[in-house]
Amino acid sequence: MTPDLLDQGARRVEARMAALAAGKGNTESGGRAAGFSRLVTSSDVDVTHGRILYLEDVSVSFDGFKAINKLSLDIAPGELRCIIGPNGAGKTTMMDIITGKTRPDEGTVYFGSTINLLRHTEPEIAQLGIGRKFQKPTVFEQLSVFENLELALSMHKDVRSSLFYRLDSAQSDQLADVLHTIHLADSVGVQAGNLSHGQKQWLEIGMLLMQKPKLLLLDEPVAGMTDDETERTAELFLSLKGKHSLMVVEHDMSFIRTISDIVTVLCDGSVLAQGTLDQVQADERVIEVYLGR
Repeated sequence: MTPDLLDQGARRVEARMAALAAGKGNTESGGRAAGFSRLVTSSDVDVTHGRILYLEDVSVSFDGFKAINKLSLDIAPGELRCIIGPNGAGKTTMMDIITGKTRPDEGTVYFGSTINLLRHTEPEIAQLGIGRKFQKPTVFEQLSVFENLELALSMHKDVRSSLFYRLDSAQSDQLADVLHTIHLADSVGVQAGNLSHGQKQWLEIGMLLMQKPKLLLLDEPVAGMTDDETERTAELFLSLKGKHSLMVVEHDMSFIRTISDIVTVLCDGSVLAQGTLDQVQADERVIEVYLGR
């Protein structure tokens, strides 16, 4: 994103916000599509067998250390699954494998019943409908909330077409709906760099939602948030449940209790226990390796 484009975007933002509020389709883009890994488009995923994500006997080693060891798990469409476990349990590596950043030594990873994720590159997996949010929020801090969401739209734009691009009414409605979902409808013109930590997290989730993902992978989303922000994030995730499938890696047990149905505990690269939070918290193995006494 060049300084000239940033300046042009800043000059246009008030007009774009007014158009959105009026429900008009005359919003122009102030820049190119996001340069970091975002969803581009999503295709149909076959979930007739009741699973949107399926991993079986997945293993990967780094310099002789087995980070993932015969890992098997599956997630249903619309499910909100929480993943917990000690540091080094394999949580991040598992997400790396699902998103194509890391290739396993062995095992099977399917998106729906027919899409073998091991045959796809990282950008292709994003295009299929899998979005990932890392712990640290990644937004365009010099652009407004509106511009960040607009740049995340599922389209390819060069510089010239970006300058003259206009949102249609459906895209304007989608953007307004996402703003409401992520609790930022009152901050549409605020520069992203001036948002609180929690608001930046919500904005990045909103950028993913603009891509209409089927599966969201969220790494420690409430780390560093205030109590109020954590509570509102729980509300956000519960509102997404059923519309999207979510895999949430988190250490905050009270937050997990608020949002979870099923909790999977990883240890030494494989599933140690699975069930409700009460069930896994009562498991002696989980107490020993993770929760303590």
